[in-house]
Amino acid sequence: MLRHTRLYSSLLLATGTAFGVATPVHADFIKDSKASLELRNFYFNRDFRQDNAPQAKAEEWAQGFLLRYESGYTEGTVGVGVDAIGLLGVKLDSSPDRSGTALLKRDRETGRAQDEYGEVGLTAKLRASKSVLKVGTLLPKLPVVQYNDSRLLPQTFQGGHLNSMEIDGLTFDGGQLKQVNQRDSSDYEDMTLTTGAARAITVRSGTTSDAFNFGGASYKWNDSLTTGYHYGELDDLYKQHVLSAVHLLPLGDKQSLKSDIRYARSTDDGASNVDNKAFGALFTYALGGHAFGLGYQAMSGDTGFAYINGTDPFLVNYVQIGDFANKDEKSWQARYDFNFASVGIPGLTFMTRYLTGDNVDRGAAASEGKEWERNMDIAYVFQEGPLKNFGVKWRNATVRSNFGSDIDENRLILSYVLPLW
Repeated sequence: MLRHTRLYSSLLLATGTAFGVATPVHADFIKDSKASLELRNFYFNRDFRQDNAPQAKAEEWAQGFLLRYESGYTEGTVGVGVDAIGLLGVKLDSSPDRSGTALLKRDRETGRAQDEYGEVGLTAKLRASKSVLKVGTLLPKLPVVQYNDSRLLPQTFQGGHLNSMEIDGLTFDGGQLKQVNQRDSSDYEDMTLTTGAARAITVRSGTTSDAFNFGGASYKWNDSLTTGYHYGELDDLYKQHVLSAVHLLPLGDKQSLKSDIRYARSTDDGASNVDNKAFGALFTYALGGHAFGLGYQAMSGDTGFAYINGTDPFLVNYVQIGDFANKDEKSWQARYDFNFASVGIPGLTFMTRYLTGDNVDRGAAASEGKEWERNMDIAYVFQEGPLKNFGVKWRNATVRSNFGSDIDENRLILSYVLPLW
C-alpha cells in the first residue's frame, strides 16, 4: 500500500508543479491550460499455437492511470509553458508462466510481474510566433520515430523537439532524443535497434545509442495533397531517409479515394549491417460509412527495415502484431472499415483486414519465408449520458508463419477519459 501511495503522490506532484509555476504569471498560462485523467483497463491474451513453444500463452490483466496536463503560455515575444504526464500501472492478474504481455513491468531476476510501476514526466516549452520548442518528456509521432501506445501505458522519450509552422502549409520538425522508457518499464535507458525475426540485421555486441537526431518537413500543397521528407539517425546504428505523400481525391457525394505512399532508405552507421529500401502504398476508397483498402509493401537490400526498438515503424503494413518488414519480404493487405454513424449509431466502429507476406530470405539453407495475419477491431465510445467518453474495444488477431510464432490473440480494452478542466 505504501508503494501505491508514493506513486499516486508522484502523479499529483506533476500537476502540482505545473500549478506552482503558473500562479505568478500571466492568466493565459492558466486560462489556456487543460488537464485530463484517462483510466485504461486492459486484458491481454496471446496463445502460442506452434508445437514446442517455450511458453503456452501470455495472459495478464492490468489497470492504468494516465494523468495529462498542458499549460498555456506566458505573455510576451517568447511564451513559456510546462506540460506534465503521470503514469501508473497496477497489476490485477498475472503469474510467472503467463507474463510477458508488455502490460506490466517484470522483475529482472524472477520474471514475475511487479505489483505496480509508473513514471512522472515534465516538459518545458517555449513558443515564439508559430514555433514551439519542447525539452523534457516527449511522445514523438513522426515518420522516423513514432512512440508506441498499444499497451497499458505509452512509451516515452527524453530529449528536445522543435516544431515550426512559420510558413503557411510548411511544417518543420527537428531535434534529438536521448533516452527511452519502454511501455512496460519505469526506467530510462539508451536506445537500441529492432532485430529478430528474419530481418538479417546484426548489431555489434553491446552497442546502444544515447542520441537519435531527426529533422524534416511536410508541405500541404492544398486540401488534397501533402508531401514530406524526414531524416533520422540513431547514432552508431543506422541512418534513414523517408519520403511520403498523401493525396485525397473527392469522387462525388460521400465518396473519395485516399492514396498513402511511403519510401524509406536505411543504411548502417558503423555498428550494424543495416541496408534496406522499403516501399509501401495504401489506397482507400470511401463510400459513405464504408472504406475499402488495398495495400502493398516491398523490402529490398541486405536487411529488413530498421527502427528504434519498441517504436511503431512508419510502414503501411505494420498492424496489430506483425510489420511484414523482413529481408526481401513482399506483402499485400486488404482492409475493410465501417463507421456505424452512417446508419445512426455514432461511436460504433468496425475494422477487419488480412495481410499475407512471402519471398522472405531465410538464408541459403532455408526455404522461402511466408506469413499471414488477420485482424478484427470492434469499438464503441458512449456519446452522451453518464457514460459519455467511456470506450470499449475488442481487438482480435491470428498469425501464422513458417519462420516465426503462430499466435492467436485477444485484447479487451476499457477506457474512460475524464476532463479535469
